[in-house]
Amino acid sequence: MRDWMKLIPESERQLYAKAGFMGDLTPGRRSALIVVDVTMGFSGSEGLSLDEAVAQYSTACGPASWVAMPKIAQLIATFREADLPIVYSLSDLSAGAFVGKATKGKRTGPPAAGFNDFPASITPRAQDWVLAKTKASAFFQTPLTAYLIQNGVDTLVVCGVSTSGCVRASVVDGFSHGFKTFVVDECCFDRSQFAHAANLFDMNAKYASVISLEQAQAMVSSPARAAAE
Repeated sequence: MRDWMKLIPESERQLYAKAGFMGDLTPGRRSALIVVDVTMGFSGSEGLSLDEAVAQYSTACGPASWVAMPKIAQLIATFREADLPIVYSLSDLSAGAFVGKATKGKRTGPPAAGFNDFPASITPRAQDWVLAKTKASAFFQTPLTAYLIQNGVDTLVVCGVSTSGCVRASVVDGFSHGFKTFVVDECCFDRSQFAHAANLFDMNAKYASVISLEQAQAMVSSPARAAAE
């Protein structure tokens, strides 16, 4: 059993399964990786405690970020090797003054310097699309759907931060737009382990298949084999 699933009461897991939730999705023919908001503003500098990271950037998730980071780098490398599309989202800091923030939080003032910088281990390359967004979902009033259709994508693999916020919003919208949607649990993180677990559980029940990094790598390397398994 995955570690996050241990936080979900057994009675609730059984109830959801009995009600017909929790079914697995079958990957399609071509995948894209969506790396949601994995910037310094949502991680904080490596080696900081959660309190220290939040003092640096109020939105930071601290140590959980750096547990996930090498796994995110592995997932990105898998997509690069398969020559599949990779989309990185980040916050559109210039538009916030006009359209509001992505959450109802009461943070004030401009973000600290370096907020939208990507950690060195996952830096985008020239062929990757860095997509600025104003709200939680990477799909909300962005051209992401058009890009995916143009590139023949029918399957999304999603990772990033926060599991309970922008990841979840992007997953729900991705599924709602007709994409087969997969979430890689070790490659997502949140400032709350409870929120992380609860949202993985709910996404897996309703909108996506939550899979491991190993499963994602197998799926991307051989979609037909993954579907057969």
